[in-house]
Amino acid sequence: MLADTEAVLLDLDGTVFQGDRLIRGAKETIASLQEAGKRIAYLSNRGNVSRKEGLEKLERHGIMAAPESLILSSTVTASFLKQHYPKAAVWPLGNRGLAQELLYTGVKIAQAPEEADFVVVTLHDKITYEELNAAFKASSAGARMIATNADKTYPDEAGQAIDVAGFIGAIEAATGRKTELVIGKPSCFMAEAALIYVEAPAEKCLIVGDSLESDIGLGRMQGMKTALVLTGNTRKEAVELLPPKRQPDYVLNSIDDLRGYL
Repeated sequence: MLADTEAVLLDLDGTVFQGDRLIRGAKETIASLQEAGKRIAYLSNRGNVSRKEGLEKLERHGIMAAPESLILSSTVTASFLKQHYPKAAVWPLGNRGLAQELLYTGVKIAQAPEEADFVVVTLHDKITYEELNAAFKASSAGARMIATNADKTYPDEAGQAIDVAGFIGAIEAATGRKTELVIGKPSCFMAEAALIYVEAPAEKCLIVGDSLESDIGLGRMQGMKTALVLTGNTRKEAVELLPPKRQPDYVLNSIDDLRGYL
């Protein structure tokens, strides 16, 4: 698996973390991969945090990472908007990390929902009715909708929790308008950002994650090797029901198993 691998793309939620808890062996596995000369990128659909917040979380658990190695859907969404719509005003729906990442990248935040050109939807685990209604108002006034990702659930310490798809569904149902673009995995936007950072061709990369749709789907479509871990969204029984072309190359109990391939 790792003999001819130059770079390893690691999902975070369900792969390295379960909520705020570090999965056993994750820190040691990352250190072993780095010692073996593998380039590491953290490729996460988490769009409600800024890169600064993500790095602080890794550091709290003793994992030191270069800022550029943390490739979040919030970061890639902000970069996309700045590059393609530099004068657009955005109304963010999500935890404060999303707005922080947009502002850091130079994206303009609308002063009122009705002034927005885009609504950017991500996870918001402290959402109020007023915040959801403001996104509704922006969309109703003509703002186009972008989602950082469209995952239905994500794993935390207590099990499965609702993810961005629930917020997308609420706005779409209320307005009759559809989300135009999803930036997060398995999109080409996330893959491109990761490959630029690791400076390796897709066939020399291994992506490790807990989601068949997001992680394994991205790797399969890009020609990367894929490893599914069973510490998050997916059970082994679900893998066995898939047609061969949609199955991961490897199924691991956890990220800790990677060390056995070094």
